[in-house]
Amino acid sequence: MSKDAVDTAQAVATRTDVAQAPADAGDAGYSKDLKARHVNMIAIGGAIGTGLFLGAGGRLHNAGPALALAYLVCGIFAFFVVRALGELVLYRPSSGSFVSYAREFLGEKGAYVAGWMYFLNWSTTGIADITAIALYTHYWSMFTSIPQWTLALVALAVVLAVNLISVKIFGEMEFWFAIIKVATLVGFMLIGIFLLATQHKVDGHTPGLSAIADHGGVFPHGLMPVVLVMQGVIFAYAALELVGVAAGETAQPEKVVPRAVNSIMWRVGLFYVGSVVLLALLLPGSVYSADESPFVTVLSKIGVSGAGDVMNLVVLTAAMSSLNSGLYSTGRILRSMATAGSAPKFTARMNRSQVPYGGILLTCAVCVLGVGLNYLMPSQAFEIVLNVASLGIISTWVIIMLCHLVFVRRAKAGLVERPAFRLRFSPYTEIATVAFLLVCLGMMWNDPEVGRKTLLLIPVIAALLVAGWFGVRRRVSATADQELSQLTK
Repeated sequence: MSKDAVDTAQAVATRTDVAQAPADAGDAGYSKDLKARHVNMIAIGGAIGTGLFLGAGGRLHNAGPALALAYLVCGIFAFFVVRALGELVLYRPSSGSFVSYAREFLGEKGAYVAGWMYFLNWSTTGIADITAIALYTHYWSMFTSIPQWTLALVALAVVLAVNLISVKIFGEMEFWFAIIKVATLVGFMLIGIFLLATQHKVDGHTPGLSAIADHGGVFPHGLMPVVLVMQGVIFAYAALELVGVAAGETAQPEKVVPRAVNSIMWRVGLFYVGSVVLLALLLPGSVYSADESPFVTVLSKIGVSGAGDVMNLVVLTAAMSSLNSGLYSTGRILRSMATAGSAPKFTARMNRSQVPYGGILLTCAVCVLGVGLNYLMPSQAFEIVLNVASLGIISTWVIIMLCHLVFVRRAKAGLVERPAFRLRFSPYTEIATVAFLLVCLGMMWNDPEVGRKTLLLIPVIAALLVAGWFGVRRRVSATADQELSQLTK
């Protein structure tokens, strides 16, 4: 429903107190099968992924120990985004999440942009995930003879089947994926702390501050490499917003969401910042590389047999988890958009298990294109789609903060009521977060090989969005008028 339609409906209903939150037609028909443990683990799973297990190696090599500072700074702003989304969820839980809030606070055009940019994010991330799964599977000799595109297709088929069965199966899968990731990190950190405490040499180096001080300090290559890795670090935190989507399918969001959101901050501090500091204390940054998980690097240097196999399995799990989450979230987002007229009608369809299979299948169709990309350019597929996905996640986070900004403004005007669970220091927090995200986006220009080419895609994406809007605006307007007539009867 458009912003004007909502305001008109509120005026006609002549509510004397704070206006009730408008319902989203896209929320009808969902089960409430996600339990508190599912949502908590979805929050953990969103905070821990391949960006840490695999990506931290190359970033440590380029930025040095200061990578921990980059993770901390980006983690703080990521927490602001999730905290803002959490407040909006408690105001009105919706499986359409930020797209539904964008419709209410930014109008139909805002919802349209939010939804399709999020779809761009997850559909391209899905391609990156199936590419990663195929690459990780090739690590084992028994799979090396199987073409990369075949493994990508099999992975997509398995995760699609899980998503289509029921939301409860999705929740269980994410629960156990998260358990594996957390157990692996905790196990590594215990080993790392033991190595530090006993001063056990790692590859001839004595663990401790000397591993940092004797190899260029905290900023061995200066400040610029740390700034340049920010965009990649933000992508590592992508999927934290899944908490907002999952809240629409849990029975008690008012209890579950605050706990899950608040726990994100200490998870970021412990798992991201803590593990990077530990890695920096164990080995000089120059020893790590983008071709190998930093955890495998450390474990192999101390002679732990099978470390590569174990970590490869964990990274494979993280990629499967990401693909699973992407199909889940885009299915719900597209259904919310379809009920408003800004997405194809078939994406609103649900099966007997109350799963929006239409939107999930559309995302899968784009991922199938990724299977073709794996066939044509197996060595370049991952890097190409990863950078396009970064545009989607930055735009999504910016839209969430803009929605919250308008929400707070309306609350001050007495039009809506803020819940007790709030993002503090508004509007300064939202403005600072948006500015930070835009600066990170602009800094991509300093990377001529990949980042600059990614930024040049923005006018192309903008032109496609404008063309698409002209294609759906009449249907959107007709849907809004129909909802308005039902509200005022």
